[in-house]
Amino acid sequence: MQSGFRIGVISDTHGLLRPEALEALRGARHIIHAGDIGAPEIIDALRVLAPTTAIRGNIDKAVWASRYRDTESFSMGDMRFHVVHDLAELRFAALGADASVVVSGHSHRPKIEMRGGVLFLNPGSAGPKRFKLPVTVASLWIAPGQLEPEIHHLAV
Repeated sequence: MQSGFRIGVISDTHGLLRPEALEALRGARHIIHAGDIGAPEIIDALRVLAPTTAIRGNIDKAVWASRYRDTESFSMGDMRFHVVHDLAELRFAALGADASVVVSGHSHRPKIEMRGGVLFLNPGSAGPKRFKLPVTVASLWIAPGQLEPEIHHLAV
């Protein structure tokens, strides 16, 4: 997509913000962290790159995590975003007709899927490597009426 802007999407850092993840997110207009942050300095570092929307995940239990909500909803361009850590906790009916994108984490599995005209994007896990799952982040290019998601596999 040549026109529009890019949003960086990251999740499940578990206290580890890899230089490769920072590089992949560089140049994004906005960054979304879909939970399991693991340490407050993760969001501080992301905010150096771009304004950042973050939610807490199931491991974010420390006092610092209380400043983050379990879910967030916001608009960018003509797209409406809903961010939730665990997709199993999403109440789809509560999204309303304006939902464009649902961003989630938790599973550590990157996924791009369209359901009922809504893009479901899980950037996978950017933190410590787990099992045989890849270490990934995502980008979402946005132009009027268009979404183009992409998963980035990090060389770690």
